Amino acid sequence: MRLAAVALASVSLLALSPSDPPALPEQMADTGGGSQLITAQAPREDSTSGTLTWWDRRDGHWVKAGSAAARFGAKGLAEGGSRKQGSNTTPTGLYDLPFAFGTKTAPAGTSVGYRPVREESWWCQDNDSRSYNRWTEPRPADCRASESEHLIAYKAQYAYALVVGFNYERPVRGRGAGIFLHVNGAGATAGCVSVSEDAMRRVLGWADPARTPRIAIGTVSGGTAITRY
Repeated sequence: MRLAAVALASVSLLALSPSDPPALPEQMADTGGGSQLITAQAPREDSTSGTLTWWDRRDGHWVKAGSAAARFGAKGLAEGGSRKQGSNTTPTGLYDLPFAFGTKTAPAGTSVGYRPVREESWWCQDNDSRSYNRWTEPRPADCRASESEHLIAYKAQYAYALVVGFNYERPVRGRGAGIFLHVNGAGATAGCVSVSEDAMRRVLGWADPARTPRIAIGTVSGGTAITRY
């Protein structure tokens, strides 16, 4: 009888043991309403590295489709709504992915809109320009070259890239421009999220505009926790 009681107690303890935590998207306040999601998560606000994971919504649950090591801004991460241009921080929040671009041909299977980078391709970051936070070809007269990115000059980093819709739909001057998910450079970024070239190829082959992919950027906890978005 004593052995049976011990066995029963063991079973009861197993039943009360916590199960695995829900998938990260299941913990989020909002995932954008689509059935594809990219999460870019850093341990802390001052972190310059973390993890990028892409997820599919299947049968009412989020399932991991792939993951890769990620890099963030040289000064870490900052709340997107109060971020300052030139701060070298990656903006946190939930964003759409307007289109992709690259100095290389789109990877096989790419279905998102993909723009080839040419000699005349620029991203305007000039706060005084009507083209602020926009791709331009050629660079407009009111957009200073010193305040813009000549995209072809970053052949490695922009081999493949996805535009992150931070401050994009209705740009606020001074908040920041040219935030992308792109290929790793030598180290931390100026505010973008970067991964290996192989990971970018996989993400572009996975992303399906019909499934409304979004990207959520944030930290494990605190005021910029990814679960807030």
